[in-house]
Amino acid sequence: MELHISLVGRKDLGGEIYRQLRRAILEGQLRPGDPLPPSRELARQLTVSRTTVTGVYDRLAGEGFVTARMGAGTVVSEHLAPAQSRPKNKRIGDSLRARAIWDAIQLPTVLAKPVRFDFRSGLPDATLFPHDTWRQLMARQLRLEAKGTIVYDSPAGNRRLREAIARHIGVSRGVEASADDVIVTNGTQQALDVIARALLSPGDHIAIENPGYRPARWAFAALGLRVRGVAVDHDGLDVAALPKQARAVYVTPSHQYPLGVSMTLPRRLALLAWADRHNTAIIEDDYDSEFRFGGRPIEPLRMLDRTGRVIYVGSFSKTLLPTLRLGFIVVPPSLREAMHKSKFVADWHTSTTIQAVLAHFIDGGGFARHIRKAREVYRVRHRMIVDTLSRDFSDHLTVVPSATGLHIAAAARTASAEQISGVVLRAFESGVAVQELSKFGVDLPGPPGLLLGYGAIPTARIEDGLRRLRSCFNH
Repeated sequence: MELHISLVGRKDLGGEIYRQLRRAILEGQLRPGDPLPPSRELARQLTVSRTTVTGVYDRLAGEGFVTARMGAGTVVSEHLAPAQSRPKNKRIGDSLRARAIWDAIQLPTVLAKPVRFDFRSGLPDATLFPHDTWRQLMARQLRLEAKGTIVYDSPAGNRRLREAIARHIGVSRGVEASADDVIVTNGTQQALDVIARALLSPGDHIAIENPGYRPARWAFAALGLRVRGVAVDHDGLDVAALPKQARAVYVTPSHQYPLGVSMTLPRRLALLAWADRHNTAIIEDDYDSEFRFGGRPIEPLRMLDRTGRVIYVGSFSKTLLPTLRLGFIVVPPSLREAMHKSKFVADWHTSTTIQAVLAHFIDGGGFARHIRKAREVYRVRHRMIVDTLSRDFSDHLTVVPSATGLHIAAAARTASAEQISGVVLRAFESGVAVQELSKFGVDLPGPPGLLLGYGAIPTARIEDGLRRLRSCFNH
């Protein structure tokens, strides 16, 4: 058989001959039992040395693609399965089908589109981040790493950072924990994945708030869990509506996402009692409660837990930057080993360099100073938005009371979800980005209304942005 091997413009002649012969075998152009040209003949045909060709044949033989036969030369190995013919006009892989769950997941490309008046939730103010201090700490850490051997770290994370996190949540949230209880993750999303893999099995039921944090729903569903939405009212999650078969409950009790309500103490105690009766774990996502602007501090569920059922999740995405991808889990001792193994198989450990820098930042007081500064900025923005919504949007929206976090929810008074969608679209066309509450539903659409974040919009633009938003209700 005449083989076409092109070496035009190629430098690695032996490597190119090997790759083209291997491709011809894998794609069925050379079938099991077909002979390869004698090495001397192929060398003459390609104008290369015979040594180059014999080296290629030896490599193919060593990998099992060809076999040298006495008196018959080199032939394609008989044990290779015949290659299936490729359908015409069809790319390789078109016949593969992903699981249906991926069709329901929406990638967050909308956050990549810049707008002048950005009221989207989940975004802190990057201009408040102490870039100069962080840059100095990063340079110092890289100099230290350049002097020693870089090795893999514990799946639980940098010991000094875990100690710093334990101190921080002990002082700021009253959560009692040691460094051994803390696992550092790549943000909240990985924390939820690590927990679910360690704690639950495909087919298990997990209850989440409705409306709620959609990426959590998708993470659980992608692992084969049966996700059940449970209604939220002005007191928080409706404990009476929890499904009895739920093996875990995911909640955001300090600042419910997206409605912003805080779970009342009676409701928190009822949830803990329910979990005890049904042998259920509680995943508490405390994502932005460092920013509280009034009222008494809300006790985390973890602080009230006496039986080790609460798994506490925190994040630095709102307090610092989401680009750092840093979060953490506080796990009960009974789950510690399983969680470490779950994190290990996920990605071994989070970036050791970033962890070390954050540990120095917290220990040096930089984190506490940053929180105090950011809290005052967000306090002003929170007040401006609440006052303006209450005054200028009262015929269209009702503000959901909230004194925590980086966003405000406003329920529609009479407008339908479809009408609110029209407002959001017109606002975006005028440079104002807001979100629809109805998009945060789990089993069914959420209530009609708007979600307005104030982390990404400069204080000076809030008034103009809300004025433009108000005009979009008049169409």
